[in-house]
Amino acid sequence: MDFAYILGTFLRVGAGLGTTLKLFFITIAASLPLGFAITMLTRCSFAPLRWLSGAFVYLMRSTPLVLQLLFIYFGLPCLPYVGGYFSTMGRFTATIWGFVLNYAAYFAEILRGGLLSVDPGQYEAAKVLGLTRRQTMLRVVAPQMLRVAMPSISNETITLVKDTSLMFTLAVPEVLQFAKSAVSSTGKTFPFVAAGVIYLVMNMMITCLLKRLERRFDY
Repeated sequence: MDFAYILGTFLRVGAGLGTTLKLFFITIAASLPLGFAITMLTRCSFAPLRWLSGAFVYLMRSTPLVLQLLFIYFGLPCLPYVGGYFSTMGRFTATIWGFVLNYAAYFAEILRGGLLSVDPGQYEAAKVLGLTRRQTMLRVVAPQMLRVAMPSISNETITLVKDTSLMFTLAVPEVLQFAKSAVSSTGKTFPFVAAGVIYLVMNMMITCLLKRLERRFDY
């Protein structure tokens, strides 16, 4: 293999990197706030909301992400009465929904663990100081919760980088899809190596960023 072939392979496989990064950032931006909202609902005093949010988390965490993607894209349009609303949903849109809902469930559990680690006395102290419930959550509870949850959030974020390859299931043109196409057309397996290197570099950069964030919260 000469340098031109190696460079050409990386460029060909890397053509799917934009889609991979787009899914990654959309999932992180949407699933973390949604996960926090679900965490709050699991502690809601209104029992039906608490049960529904708990059932959602259990369902998302107990079934494979691949199955969820297939159900969203192929199953939802077949549902009676509501299936028509999903009949025009694109493959990438279905992928986004699947990833956001799945990772929101995992982040909800991670944040719930961080929330439970906060000493109940913190709430009483904030109340004595005259802080509202919103101020207590944002200024007192949330920083402590994130400090505990940050390592687990980091691990789940790294897992997300690898899981983006599951777009391959719905034939979305991403890194692995381009690698498979290159292998099929050339008969060489080096495109899979190139795809692996791309994922390694992405994870290395994200890991460095997350470690800096963890040090920032480790006060």
